[in-house]
Amino acid sequence: MNVRKYFGDWKFYRMVLTIAVPIMIQNGITNFVSLLDNVMVGQLGTEAMSAVSIVNNLIFVFYLLIFGAISSAGIFTAQYHGYKDINGVRYTFRFKFIIIMIASLAALAAFGLAGDGLISLFLHESESGSDLELTMSYARNYLEIMLIGLVPYAISQAYASTLRETGKTILPMIGSICAVVTNFVLNYVLIFGRFGAPVMGVEGAAVATVTSRFIELAILVIWTHANKAKCPFIKGAYRSAYIPAALTKEIVIKGLPLLFNELMWSAGVTITTQCYSTRGLDVVAALNISTTINNVFNVIYLALGSAIAIVVGNLLGAAKLDEARDTDRKMIAFSVMCSLVMGVLLASFSGLIPLMYNTTDEVRGLATYMMIVLACVMPFGAYAHGAYFTLRSGGRVMITLLFDSVYMWAVVIPVAFILSRATSISILWLYPICHGLEILKAVFGAVILRKCNWVKQLVGNR
Repeated sequence: MNVRKYFGDWKFYRMVLTIAVPIMIQNGITNFVSLLDNVMVGQLGTEAMSAVSIVNNLIFVFYLLIFGAISSAGIFTAQYHGYKDINGVRYTFRFKFIIIMIASLAALAAFGLAGDGLISLFLHESESGSDLELTMSYARNYLEIMLIGLVPYAISQAYASTLRETGKTILPMIGSICAVVTNFVLNYVLIFGRFGAPVMGVEGAAVATVTSRFIELAILVIWTHANKAKCPFIKGAYRSAYIPAALTKEIVIKGLPLLFNELMWSAGVTITTQCYSTRGLDVVAALNISTTINNVFNVIYLALGSAIAIVVGNLLGAAKLDEARDTDRKMIAFSVMCSLVMGVLLASFSGLIPLMYNTTDEVRGLATYMMIVLACVMPFGAYAHGAYFTLRSGGRVMITLLFDSVYMWAVVIPVAFILSRATSISILWLYPICHGLEILKAVFGAVILRKCNWVKQLVGNR
């Protein structure tokens, strides 16, 4: 076995990090400030923390729906940019805008009509005797305000994704940093009523988040339209809704399965979380802590996954097929190595971090246990994440669908559902069993990458 083929030289890593580091910084700051926000809400008690966690789990489905919507066209955006076709980039931007607006309106209708029913699915008694009615009240108020931020969030993602796919990763990072700083400051002011502001609790957290969405949108839109020479795709982008029929057909065939995949995968994560919640509200609170912390530690491999889509997509668009294959292999190996380090760090600090929360010892102990489980499976998650973006960059969307959401619904959800409903198994076994399935997924991904010819040029002369 030639181990060297998994490692690049300094020039290679410098190229990768040039793309990935701004995304890491953006996501890192976002997740770190989310952690601080989470700790602030955690000072309000288990009920408030659980309410915010439940609503965020539901809105997570919308976030992934938007990600899938822009990814469906983003495959072509990256390759058109590599092929130096500005009109192609402009058409894909239009497609993104149209589809994210449809998705946003659908989400507003769904949450507006069925919000209470969805929240109630996560409310189960726990040994600590948490107040379920109070949790429902908090969650309802939080959701009503958060709905205002859905549309600006969606539009921001259309701009940010197109900028990243055309090599401009700095501005989305700046916009995100400004948004999270705004969110953090307003959280401190509005949750606790500082500087003469009223004490708003969880409603203050929602107002802060929504305000930050509008700030990020303003930064992205104003800069993009003020720098048309650097962003030529925006010239005339809104003059019409025209998208060539042939391109629309290709995006629908290649891309909409990605939208469906993200929708089904995120819904699957939410359903799995609901299965965990049957073990009581303490589990919901512990999940909130462990997931928030895990998001801070897995920022490197998530950013490298996005970098794979950009770098490999550009190489495929430029018809550098052998280089794309070699680059992808090295980037995935780099991602797994980074995640090994981050997993060790997560496990090392797992016992200290929950002490920041105003909750019970039972919740803190569960959160620590869950973080150790997440640390153990992180390298496998990194490999699976890299495999997903590899398949996506080559347009192998049906295999991507099979690998991601079909695996979730055919394997993970049945296991979680059966164990949570048909047995009395403790969360101490239920949680690691379900997350341990990430190992099987990584093995599945390795087989697919070896057997599947994902190296495809989708644009230009083929």
